Amino acid sequence: MFIKKTTSLCPHCLKPLEAEVYQEDGKVWIEKECPEHGVFKNTYWSDAELYDRVDQVDSITQDLENPMVNKVAKCPQNCGICSEHESYTVLGLIDVTNRCNLKCPICFANAATSKKLFEPTQEEIRQMLRNLRGEKPVPTPAIQYAGGEPTVRKDLPDLIRMAREEGFSHTQIATNGIRIAKKEGYAQELKDAGLNTVYLQFDGVTEEPYLVARNKNLLDVKLEAIEKCREVGLGVVIVPTVVKGVNDQQVGDIIRFAIQNIDIIHGVNFQPVSFSGRTPSDQVEEQRITIPDFLNLVEEQTDGQISKDDFYSATSVQPVSKFIGALRNEEPPVTLNCHQHCGSATYIFMDNDKIIPITRFMDIDKFLTFLNKYTEKLEDGGFAIKSRVLASAAKNLPKVLNEDEAPTGLDMKRILLDIFKTQSYDALGEFHINSLLISCMHFMDPFNFDTDRVKDCVIHYAVPDGRVIPFCTMNSIYRQGIEDEFSTPLNQKMTEFNDKTGEEEEDAD
Repeated sequence: MFIKKTTSLCPHCLKPLEAEVYQEDGKVWIEKECPEHGVFKNTYWSDAELYDRVDQVDSITQDLENPMVNKVAKCPQNCGICSEHESYTVLGLIDVTNRCNLKCPICFANAATSKKLFEPTQEEIRQMLRNLRGEKPVPTPAIQYAGGEPTVRKDLPDLIRMAREEGFSHTQIATNGIRIAKKEGYAQELKDAGLNTVYLQFDGVTEEPYLVARNKNLLDVKLEAIEKCREVGLGVVIVPTVVKGVNDQQVGDIIRFAIQNIDIIHGVNFQPVSFSGRTPSDQVEEQRITIPDFLNLVEEQTDGQISKDDFYSATSVQPVSKFIGALRNEEPPVTLNCHQHCGSATYIFMDNDKIIPITRFMDIDKFLTFLNKYTEKLEDGGFAIKSRVLASAAKNLPKVLNEDEAPTGLDMKRILLDIFKTQSYDALGEFHINSLLISCMHFMDPFNFDTDRVKDCVIHYAVPDGRVIPFCTMNSIYRQGIEDEFSTPLNQKMTEFNDKTGEEEEDAD
């Protein structure tokens, strides 16, 4: 059954190709033909019924008022962000280096292999931060420093302070955790600089996934890094790259590990591996994990304590943002308006040893309808409208809550009303202290590339030439060219790293 036409990529030459998305045998497929390299048919979503359910959630279109480049070529050939993009940046990424203290087979960037150093100066990074904050109508609120491995830069704390100076309300780093684990006092140094979250690469609870995906047993290092963050109160989100046959059998164990460390781990963001083109075309399907596959793994490996029906599209939370924005008189508010097929998430709570997903004691669909109703009232205005809306919300919230099924001691009505009344991080923090976010973001590769998703992307790289590029086009198309343009040859002495300290050492070739 035909679903839509879109534009995709040839996995070999990366040329844009007309593509068709359709249902067949209970799955959703994407198919295209390159005149030079032939026909490619790949899984888009492995569950057509779930695809249809998620497709009912539509993202809010919010054009950028000041795109960095004009549309001069067919999407995705002119990213930067162009005037055809339908969202703004919710999370900005800056690769601060391509150096790393690991050599992972599945990595995007590797200075030792390329023999080139990509490492923007502080001045270039400040300008990239300003480019993100300069977006209109919504300045980018959150920044993630990535790489390579950002902690190999000795000035990383200065870069974190810089992000705060430029107005970012949330800062995080994507890291393998080696330096946090090995360098005494480093976690405190990062927190003192203003870091909010350590986005920690975490591939499993045994050594085997690390040996395959990272060429090294890093489990003890991960545990030590988490402990160092716990000592200083620095929040952690663990990030497993899920690879079929490597760690897909540990999804449930990873969730249970996060639950055991819920005091410091605030979320698990599973990321099914994307294929950069190095993988032979005939091996992609047997290794592919889509969002429905992930949801099935969660349900199976938690014995149904968390079911696939507990998950909602990431963009489903738009009514929450709109309601809070209306309370604050923000126009427009920061909204997670990504494409409905980009990610899926749920919150879980613990009641002794029992896992209770939020859907078991809150009717999410009714709650979102409830918020849309009150947002319209706030936007219509009138005398004392805010106090009247809050009073009405307090009266009607119990209609969407089943408090008999809620975790012992959790007063969700009070927490929600506190969030509505103050719209503060402190009020929101109480919700997060009691919960664990389980999410899955499936980034695209040339095999399943869909420009409809690109146009709604909200996770963007800022690069030294002034452009801001959607995540999936950056890693599928643009990364190599940007690193070639802004890299310099590595010194004759290659940088190596001490296993015991995580510090760099200079050794002659």
